[in-house]
Amino acid sequence: MKAIIYTRVSTAEQGKSGLGLDSQLAIVNEFCNAENYEVLAHYSETETGSGKDALDKRPILAKALQHAKKEGAVLMVSKLDRLGRNVSFISALMEQRVNFIVTQLGKDADPFLLHIYAALSEKERELISSRTKSALKVLKDSGKKLGNPSNLNEARLLSNATNRKNADDFANSVVSIIVGYRDEGKTLQYIADKLNQIGVKTARGGGWHASTVSNVLKRLE
Repeated sequence: MKAIIYTRVSTAEQGKSGLGLDSQLAIVNEFCNAENYEVLAHYSETETGSGKDALDKRPILAKALQHAKKEGAVLMVSKLDRLGRNVSFISALMEQRVNFIVTQLGKDADPFLLHIYAALSEKERELISSRTKSALKVLKDSGKKLGNPSNLNEARLLSNATNRKNADDFANSVVSIIVGYRDEGKTLQYIADKLNQIGVKTARGGGWHASTVSNVLKRLE
């Protein structure tokens, strides 16, 4: 089995420092060694992952896909958000007819699971952006000058303070996967284990248990 590794960070600063790139590469290499994949090449890119047209903005990813298609290889990434946080973009990549594996999710993650995880990532990005903008507006309305680290940190604190109010939003963001597995007859513990496997955190940032899955279902009811 052959693999093409792709790593990405989203800012020039991260690209220059190597922040995140080395750890991504180490994680994927370890996975390939454990699963007996032969690594043919490694492509690394510093570019945003946002937008439906993200592939047009990321020529290195396009080259990696072409290489994988030519060799009949699998495209390997450490986490799904290294490809993108947009559901339609992930769907478009699937239509490229190049298999890709997200090591965080394992080699057996099916398209349904990948779509659900992409939807959760997209929702997370939207919530973070919304909370940060609201917090910055509060600071601006109070007469504070924006653009320095102390004010940005204060904005983040204000943003985090709204997390409890977003409990219902969080429940809605995971309802698809929870209800989907419940309707298949899966137990609460099975659903909790699956959420932990794909890296989804609870509203408080912890791991899932049968009781926390039950609480989400009760909240929705």
